[in-house]
Amino acid sequence: MTGNEYRRLIAGYLHANYAERGLQIYEEVPLGTSIIGKQRRVDLLVLHPPSSVALAVECKYQDSPGTVDEKIPYALQDLQAMRMPGVIVYAGAGFSEGVLHLLQCSELAAYCLPGEDNEPTGRRTKDRIDSGTWQLDHVIAQTFGWWEIVLQGRRRFVP
Repeated sequence: MTGNEYRRLIAGYLHANYAERGLQIYEEVPLGTSIIGKQRRVDLLVLHPPSSVALAVECKYQDSPGTVDEKIPYALQDLQAMRMPGVIVYAGAGFSEGVLHLLQCSELAAYCLPGEDNEPTGRRTKDRIDSGTWQLDHVIAQTFGWWEIVLQGRRRFVP
């Protein structure tokens, strides 16, 4: 899978699961200036017009070892410098162990690999943090205030 194919996969997943809530997805949107003074272009801009809330999504897919490892720390810093919520969505088996750890522990990164049916999948298990779509779904819940996404199957405490 190429980076462009992964971006389209994530855009398709977001559209399939959240367009009915009013989310609009735009690809390759120019958005301000990067931390090194270049024009920034985000892979996806996820917009909820009724609330004027938006989320910048950078998509990183790496299936074999390569130069993406060198780009991840910069991408995290640049995302942190934005004046809006943002997330790096990632998948693939080609990240080095160090960069994978960096992504797994960053509050600005979320693993996401949708299946062919575009249904939300997976929950964190004791031995597998990188699975399914749950991390991106949680970012969507936190950004747009849709708490029912994370509360599915949970019972309210009643004393």
